[in-house]
Amino acid sequence: MKPKSSPMTTKIIGGKYRGKKIVLPDKSVTRSSKARLRESLFNTLQFDLIDRNFIEMFGGSGSVGLEAISRGAKRAWFIERDRDSYRTLRNNCGSLDPKRCELLLGDAFEELPRILEKLKERGEKAYLYIDPPFSIREGYEEIYDNVLATIARIDPAVICMIIVEHMTKAEFPDTIGPFKRVKFKKFGKSALSYYTAA
Repeated sequence: MKPKSSPMTTKIIGGKYRGKKIVLPDKSVTRSSKARLRESLFNTLQFDLIDRNFIEMFGGSGSVGLEAISRGAKRAWFIERDRDSYRTLRNNCGSLDPKRCELLLGDAFEELPRILEKLKERGEKAYLYIDPPFSIREGYEEIYDNVLATIARIDPAVICMIIVEHMTKAEFPDTIGPFKRVKFKKFGKSALSYYTAA
């Protein structure tokens, strides 16, 4: 009988939970944001995150939303539709700061508007992080079109900033609905595009 291999992990890079390990879901289902990319993202956001809401639209391991919690975000929402990944995400949140994490099992495109509506009712805003599966994966050919259509429908009154992690070779527009791209940075095959209300 083959010994069971240890799960892949990554670490929280900064803040209150710096150095804490996060378990990564199966690579065939999700793709974790690289540490270099996360470091750059949080260097950009810095102290603006403190006491703000954060939404990780495609939760996976929760590495980005949990990094936001570690760096002072008030609350983080995670949406994940794969049951195995959701279990990993739930365990990761439970091991760090479960009271500040809200998890939703379901389709990100259906759940996101519900979260934004709740924030609107409370008069609150959020940073929205969108890291969809790469569109080269089978079954995800139209995912970037769906992401663009979703962003175009978002009420800018509930958004501090939208950050999209996407393939570098995929061209994202400078303007999406009421949002304008204010920053773009490449990390090899991945890139980050930052949008704020125009």
